[in-house]
Amino acid sequence: MILIVLQIALFKNMGYYSLATPFPYILILFLLPIGTSNLLLYIFAFLTGLTIDAFYDTIGVHAAACVALIWFRIFFHKITLETDVINSFETPTWSEMGFKWYSTYVLLGTLVHHLVLYIVEVFSFQNILYTLASVGLSSIFTIVIIFIIGVLTYKRRSRLGN
Repeated sequence: MILIVLQIALFKNMGYYSLATPFPYILILFLLPIGTSNLLLYIFAFLTGLTIDAFYDTIGVHAAACVALIWFRIFFHKITLETDVINSFETPTWSEMGFKWYSTYVLLGTLVHHLVLYIVEVFSFQNILYTLASVGLSSIFTIVIIFIIGVLTYKRRSRLGN
């Protein structure tokens, strides 16, 4: 919830000439426990997107992007995680999953979210290069903020027996 408040209060007014805007609130969706049911994931993503839409004066754009992100998350977990991990309620953090898996997860998920967000927002292929530039720059901006948050909240795994 803190990320939603920060998104609305701080990151809404932060940007680079309306070309790049950070959306680190999607970290909430990345960090939901792995074993959460798909229905709950979709409902939470939709409500999170609608909350952001209410403050950004967009009608369902963020909700659609958040639902697309959850679809990607479910697919990514199915193809990259083992069955015993999928059935656990472990939080997919950098310290738990490792940097390689976590960075791939965040990078691809952010690209999916931002691509859907900007394509639905513009709803035209007239200025596709500008739209793709916005997707790329906003994704980089968002990923940098997410990794800064990850570094600040990183918990070193304790090794038993050593």
